Amino acid sequence: MEKSLRSAEYARLIQLLVATRHKAGIRQQALAKKLGKPQSFVAKFETGERRLDVIEFVTIAEALGADPVSCFAVSCNPGRDRLKSRPGGRLEPPGYSPTSVQQSQNR
Repeated sequence: MEKSLRSAEYARLIQLLVATRHKAGIRQQALAKKLGKPQSFVAKFETGERRLDVIEFVTIAEALGADPVSCFAVSCNPGRDRLKSRPGGRLEPPGYSPTSVQQSQNR
């Protein structure tokens, strides 16, 4: 099994977080401030120098105004690589709805 830090799936996850940050117009420094971390924390996970755990991923996605479940789903499904703005400013993938997530979880 390949180390997750170097996997294509992990790279897509990080690329999605970076793209989400850019789309939201948030600089690394501002994101770091929201997280209560130094700017180097953001730079290190964005460049792959530091690995994120799942709790950090959720916290970062929420700080960017994105739904963490949607971000994860998009990163695992390369064909759905764009997030769209939804009412309330939430960023979600095309075709996402809480109902579709509940239906897939019940399968």
